[in-house]
Amino acid sequence: MSDELTPGGEPGRDPEERLPARRPPVAPPAPAERFSAPSSTHQTGGLTPARSGQIVRQSGSARWISFLGVTIVALFVIAYYFYETGLPFGLTQPRLEAQASVQQVTSVEEGYNLFQANCARCHGAAGQGGIGPVLNDQAKLFAHLSPTYLKNVLTVGGRYVCGNPNSLMPVWADTNGGPLNYIQIHDLIAFLRAPNTETYVVRNPSLNEPVIGADGKVQTFKGWVDPNFKPAPSATPFPACWSGNTAGGGSPSASGGPSAAPLPSGATIDQLTAQNVSFDVKDLSAPADQAFGIDFKQMDAGVGGHNVQIKDSSGKILFDGEVLNDPGEVTYQVPALPAGTYTFICKIHPIPNMTGTLTVK
Repeated sequence: MSDELTPGGEPGRDPEERLPARRPPVAPPAPAERFSAPSSTHQTGGLTPARSGQIVRQSGSARWISFLGVTIVALFVIAYYFYETGLPFGLTQPRLEAQASVQQVTSVEEGYNLFQANCARCHGAAGQGGIGPVLNDQAKLFAHLSPTYLKNVLTVGGRYVCGNPNSLMPVWADTNGGPLNYIQIHDLIAFLRAPNTETYVVRNPSLNEPVIGADGKVQTFKGWVDPNFKPAPSATPFPACWSGNTAGGGSPSASGGPSAAPLPSGATIDQLTAQNVSFDVKDLSAPADQAFGIDFKQMDAGVGGHNVQIKDSSGKILFDGEVLNDPGEVTYQVPALPAGTYTFICKIHPIPNMTGTLTVK
């Protein structure tokens, strides 16, 4: 075989067999429109005056709508800001403060029901004292019965007060085995520290609806703390330790104790019975300017006791009978009273069912 190059420059091959091989010519691509829409759509020239005016009006409307939307958002932000912080010069109350006031009222009303259910039997329905000490005394409320002090007593019981492990004051906080959780403890303290300048609604503990009294009106109550009270400069701090079986408020002779003068022969003796937390009679009578007696029968157990207390029209206590904590009977020796109309109540349960009228004539 000859090594001579073929005229095509490659040995042993014809020109048609040499690379690169010939390819058939490629047809040029068919022309295509850049956009699918017809060309008339993209023409900008030749706008009519009506079409130009319409475009201008549409653009102006869009700007006006944008301005209106921004204005509404701005006004909303401003209104919400003053809703949260209150209007200047105290014209409105900030939202958080208003909500705190509402929650405080709710807490006091819840605390009232807790007090009546758990504390009134010892401390009296109005905090006037009984088996336990007085709670509504302004001198005590001023500094002694502070929220911290009350919380400690409710948490660990009466031993916190006098160090007496046998104190009648039980533990109330459930953290120490008591029945009340921390929210109920807070509500109870809120009630004990509520101001007497506010009026609160008595609510049904189960339904949380206002309680309607016999007169068809919603029953209300006021707090005990007088915000304007200030002790005398010479006053001494109230003692932290209290012990005893009565709340005070009367002298020995006014309470029917051993030093009371004996009843004269033939003295009037009224009959009065306390049962089911109610007096059996609501009207008593006695002669003017003569000592008389009240034969008092206490029939209830486990309610904190009952007694008879006599007040004049101004609310001054004229007689404060011994509290009978358990069922029993006592004859109170009431000193002579001038002619007039008086009120007798049970100081442990000063409710309508245990309130009556004493007529002296």
